[in-house]
Amino acid sequence: MASDEFRLVSPDINHEGRLPRKYTGEGQGAKKNISPPLEWVFRKGFSGKEEELSGDYAGIKEGNNDWKIPGWRGPKLPNHGHRFQFKLYALDEEVNLGNRVTKERLLEAIQGHVLGEAVLTAIF
Repeated sequence: MASDEFRLVSPDINHEGRLPRKYTGEGQGAKKNISPPLEWVFRKGFSGKEEELSGDYAGIKEGNNDWKIPGWRGPKLPNHGHRFQFKLYALDEEVNLGNRVTKERLLEAIQGHVLGEAVLTAIF
């Protein structure tokens, strides 16, 4: 897939790539560790919710993060200026990895099934 056909964007990450505090571990109160809105599949505030998903969201699954729990947990870094990436893969078949998905297991399982990849780089 050409990169202009398969893009991952976020309306809340500005043209300089800055990620607002509410999407990090440095936000305040209820306005921290919120999953950022990513336009292609995810919706704002989706991550970490144990709600019943239906329709377009029924097939979404989240892997474990660095804290070994599923869902989004915003970065909490020693200083600002770090870059990190959101990645979205288009696959030719559904991958079933169970409940305890890790990055390594996912990358191994999708090997040979990736039709396209979109990357969004943000700066914290």
